[in-house]
Amino acid sequence: MADDDVETITISIEADGDADEVELPTGLVDVLAEQGQNPAEVVGDITLLSFASRAHHLVHHGEGDDPELDAIEQETMALFEERFGVTFGEATGHQH
Repeated sequence: MADDDVETITISIEADGDADEVELPTGLVDVLAEQGQNPAEVVGDITLLSFASRAHHLVHHGEGDDPELDAIEQETMALFEERFGVTFGEATGHQH
């Protein structure tokens, strides 16, 4: 199968008046979806997972101590738990 034979989906992102788009292979979005999830939900879940992972890394595996970054990470983890119903540590098996 040639690259141009792979079907893609364009996901639009809007935040505070700014916008961007990302094109993803539809098959990848389908593989990552849980039963009944639409593409926007899949991308939303992966976006929050990615941001939570990055926040965790910056706070727990980065250099220095930054109280503002600690607060941001704590809020990110609260949003993660609210969305997924489990903590980041429970979801990833990576706990401190």
